[in-house]
Amino acid sequence: MSSFNHHVIEEFRANAGQVGGPFEGSELILLTTTGARSGKPHTVPLGFAREGGGGELLVVASAAGADRHPAWYHNLLARPLVEVETGTQTYEAVAVPAQGTRRDELFARIVREEPGYGEYQAHTARVIPVVVLQRTHEAASGEGGIAGKLLDVHGWLRAQLALVRELAREEPQGEGAGAASLGLQLRQHCLAFCHALEFHHRSEDAALFPFLEQQHPHMRGFFRRVGSEHRVIARLQEELVRALDSPGAGFSERVGRMSRELEAHLDGEEAQLLPVLRALEA
Repeated sequence: MSSFNHHVIEEFRANAGQVGGPFEGSELILLTTTGARSGKPHTVPLGFAREGGGGELLVVASAAGADRHPAWYHNLLARPLVEVETGTQTYEAVAVPAQGTRRDELFARIVREEPGYGEYQAHTARVIPVVVLQRTHEAASGEGGIAGKLLDVHGWLRAQLALVRELAREEPQGEGAGAASLGLQLRQHCLAFCHALEFHHRSEDAALFPFLEQQHPHMRGFFRRVGSEHRVIARLQEELVRALDSPGAGFSERVGRMSRELEAHLDGEEAQLLPVLRALEA
């Protein structure tokens, strides 16, 4: 991170999103991506627009008209789950680059409001991306403690998988802007779901399950069975991610198989774990 960006980020966080200097009077957000290679968080201050005036946030990967996309754009293509800070709230979003005519329409509207982006485009042969930050709506269980957290995570995973199923069913077979747009949207949401599921299962295997097994040795068989299910689901995830390069025929069926495996897994896990977790906090 440059020293300039570091200063802007510190000032942003210290003053509820307000900064001075060259950005005085401008609205900014902080976007945190995960390094495509390093796996480490990478935060940048960015200007933004709103889709439709009050909808989802849009950010432009202009890099001041450079001939290469900025690092944060490459990061979100590899790992679409990002964190957005507005100064008054922080939330998670799935980053989806707009494609085809939709990208062109959004970029034209942004240029009308901020002509500098048009000047950046004129200085480079690359098509400057416009990224839609689609806020994730976590399904809150209303329950506290570890049990509530487990239900919240499972609810989020179910909701994202339902969205992936819907997008997979809508995936067009032909070429063109519509196919490209939906294809990238499907890819980003599918990757976001897969990365979140992978992290959740790793956390269970490495921390939660060993702790619970110490407290309840009689559940050892259950934890071994769940660990085996995690490995089966991980293989299905890998198949899905590999298939993202060319979804086409058969992709929806892969998503359907993943759905059946995961729903059964989550239902079984909740049936066994929730009573134990609630008893720990009683």
